[in-house]
Amino acid sequence: MKIVITDGYSANPGDLDWNAFESLGEFTVYDLTPADKLIERTRDADAIITNKALFTEEILKQLPKLKYIGVTATGFNVIDLDACKRRGIPVTNVPEYGTFATAQMTVALLLELTNKVGLHNASVKDGGWVRSEQFCYWLEPLTELYGKSIAVVGMGKIGSRVAKIAEALGMKVLPVPHRITDPSEEYTFEEAIPQADVITLHCPLTPETTNLINSSSLSLAKNGVYVINASRGPIVNETDMAEALRRGKVAGFGCDVVSTEPMKEDNPLLTAPNTVITPHIAWAARETRRRLLDVVASNLKGFIDGKDGKDINRVNM
Repeated sequence: MKIVITDGYSANPGDLDWNAFESLGEFTVYDLTPADKLIERTRDADAIITNKALFTEEILKQLPKLKYIGVTATGFNVIDLDACKRRGIPVTNVPEYGTFATAQMTVALLLELTNKVGLHNASVKDGGWVRSEQFCYWLEPLTELYGKSIAVVGMGKIGSRVAKIAEALGMKVLPVPHRITDPSEEYTFEEAIPQADVITLHCPLTPETTNLINSSSLSLAKNGVYVINASRGPIVNETDMAEALRRGKVAGFGCDVVSTEPMKEDNPLLTAPNTVITPHIAWAARETRRRLLDVVASNLKGFIDGKDGKDINRVNM
């Protein structure tokens, strides 16, 4: 079997090994594959492992040997699933690998906004504490999270983990699953937002959640609310968020994702105040990426061994 990884650098920039894949067949890995090289590099592949490379109907027509696509992610919107199904090509993903790391990043973004560790560390390193006449000082107000309410929008595995951490900090959790299962214990989005001191987003990107956070929904929120997005960029209307930050409606916005990645220089969040932005690295802990690659390899091995369906995390059954 000829195996091609189209864009392996993001998951493995060199600090992990590819041994599990090398044992499955003739194996080639590219750090990144530009669109104009995709056909050339994958034309003879039996199996393709990809992250962001786009496999459309037109691309698939030119890959007659292709039998399998594995995605090194949970999301698989870069693959035309129907076109693959018509050709008998299973597409697999990794449904859960970054729960702990993403929850950790979510809380890190929130704590950076409320405790301003980076700001004060930079000040100390610049000599601010050495010059201070007082034994302590702070450059901006700090915020205690104990007793405050946090709306967790999307109570899947990541959202549930964030909720547990928030409870450990003494916060009141307002759970908002994107499908209400028990209204007696959970809140609708419209019920939770006006009560929340913090809104954190962990829902999938769907037509219903695109632009979920916009000027209209923010008008329901408290003045000075904090918003965290570690799910998908388009869930937040970035123009509306930047304006809300400038007006002080939103006290701080932390995100690990934006609407277009890599980030564009005209993204309004770049010039908005009170933001903390990281470059989609919630999943990037070495332990997390090792777990990801192990499952991707296991999916492919299962396919080679004749398994299908949920046994290999197939998403186009």
